[in-house]
Amino acid sequence: MFNEIIGYLGALLVGLVLGLIGGGGSILTVPILVYLLGFNPIIATAYSLFIVGSTATIGTLRNLKDRYIDFKTAIVFAIPSIITVYVVRSFVIPNLPKVFFEIGEFKFTNSIFIMLFFALVMFLAGWSMIKSKPIIEEKELIKLDKVHYFTIITQAIGIGVLAGLVGAGGGFLIVPALVLLVKLPIKKAINTSLFIIAIQSLIGFLGDVKTLDIDWEFLLIFTGISIIGIFIGLSIAKKMSAKNLKTYFGYFTIVMAIIISFKELL
Repeated sequence: MFNEIIGYLGALLVGLVLGLIGGGGSILTVPILVYLLGFNPIIATAYSLFIVGSTATIGTLRNLKDRYIDFKTAIVFAIPSIITVYVVRSFVIPNLPKVFFEIGEFKFTNSIFIMLFFALVMFLAGWSMIKSKPIIEEKELIKLDKVHYFTIITQAIGIGVLAGLVGAGGGFLIVPALVLLVKLPIKKAINTSLFIIAIQSLIGFLGDVKTLDIDWEFLLIFTGISIIGIFIGLSIAKKMSAKNLKTYFGYFTIVMAIIISFKELL
């Protein structure tokens, strides 16, 4: 009962972080579901896709009126990413071997593989938050007539694999890609990223519906609490430095990645 209460408070924290710094909430979702609420990592990553997709959808709907979404770029990026996420969730995850290898009494199971891969993603996300360069202003960007589509599609497939395996939205990779490759202004890149995350996560989750027994009551409650957290975070963010919050959360994420790695291997 205590863990369940803490888990739901964690759901509020997931939304709070998303509202405060515009990303990173999905990094918390899987550890909360696995270590506090006792879900299997495969189920936890599926639930994370739904939670991330739903919260990103709310963010997208709020941004439609400001016209900060580049739909053309989003479609080019989203199509390969969506296909990849769906394939990973529908065919790769269900067919992962239960045990990859054994060393003495130690068994390297698919659950350990997923959590260690997730820890690696957490570490990279945390490092990205800490080492992020100053934001490029819109007036400094050079408008390009041609975009390196092959590079974008390759990156989109990579993010699709990431999202499919660990249930993360991949915003910390999508935003830099949109700024550096497509030359989008930072505000438009963030909001276009939310749109991409919303679509790829929810469609990826559809790949799980046919293979997993979904606890819809729990999932909708957890997601609802996270959405409440988003609005609280957005209100607080107006009064706080997003840059400092992002740095602190980056360090927290790296510490969590190290803890998860030790917990899974020891």
